[in-house]
Amino acid sequence: MRTVALELVPPELDGGAGGAAAEGCAAVELCHRHGLAEHVRHVMIPGIIAEDSDRPVALPPRMDVLDFWEAIRPSIGTISGLCAQVTVFHGEQQLSDRVRRLREAGMDGITFVGKPHGVPVHDAPGLTPQEAVARFRGVLPHRGVVLIPTRRGELDRFDAKCGHGANFALTQLLYSDRIVGFLREFADRSEHRPEILLSFGFVPRMEQHVHLIDWLIHDRGNDVVRQEQEFVARAASGSLRQRRDDLVDLYRRILDGVHDLGFPLSVHFEAPYGVSGAACETFAAMLDHWSPESTEESP
Repeated sequence: MRTVALELVPPELDGGAGGAAAEGCAAVELCHRHGLAEHVRHVMIPGIIAEDSDRPVALPPRMDVLDFWEAIRPSIGTISGLCAQVTVFHGEQQLSDRVRRLREAGMDGITFVGKPHGVPVHDAPGLTPQEAVARFRGVLPHRGVVLIPTRRGELDRFDAKCGHGANFALTQLLYSDRIVGFLREFADRSEHRPEILLSFGFVPRMEQHVHLIDWLIHDRGNDVVRQEQEFVARAASGSLRQRRDDLVDLYRRILDGVHDLGFPLSVHFEAPYGVSGAACETFAAMLDHWSPESTEESP
């Protein structure tokens, strides 16, 4: 892969295919306007499902990943698709059918996601992501799992998933350089070298009042995450220039720290409040420092 992926969230259902296509066109136009289009080779489409009731932004019913992908394909040219698929609500046959349909629709890779926040275990009886990557080892060339470097026990958990067949990882949004130490320790302990999609999220000023990113990354009692939340709060309170500088500096520190550890690297850009000109400008500035297209060069 060694790609740059831009996340596009499926729109609300009531907009229909026409509204979805318009969103795809708008994102492409913003990428062109701000120098990002020449770098983006994939869109990442997450499956949107209800989570905890305390989510700070309402989550009305959203278009299915497949329907959204089909709606935007005419607008995005040669850009390919990646997606995230929750596994725990499907039996093995249901999930197999879903994976087959995603592949037939042209998805290059699938990140398998486990039980969402707030869902009781008895309501999620399907396959785990670890079971899913093992099940689809022979059919799916790019089998991904979520990597949360701040989560307790993640080294062993990630090693087990790689052992079962995961060959790429999509990190949680990175608001510290904890991933550097994590991958360094993982490289020392494990022979696995999956591709790492490093996730970077734009922080707009409205985060000061809405706190969506704070909610997305929260992990009660985790001091590293608390520091990430403080970074997000500081960034949100600064000027647009200061926010961009802070986020680009974080990107630089992470890439400088991980580029020589032996992992194939990709970049995943996310704008939790929606793709905007400011987000695209910030992402383009990050890629000025390093992009997967220049893997032979040091950051």
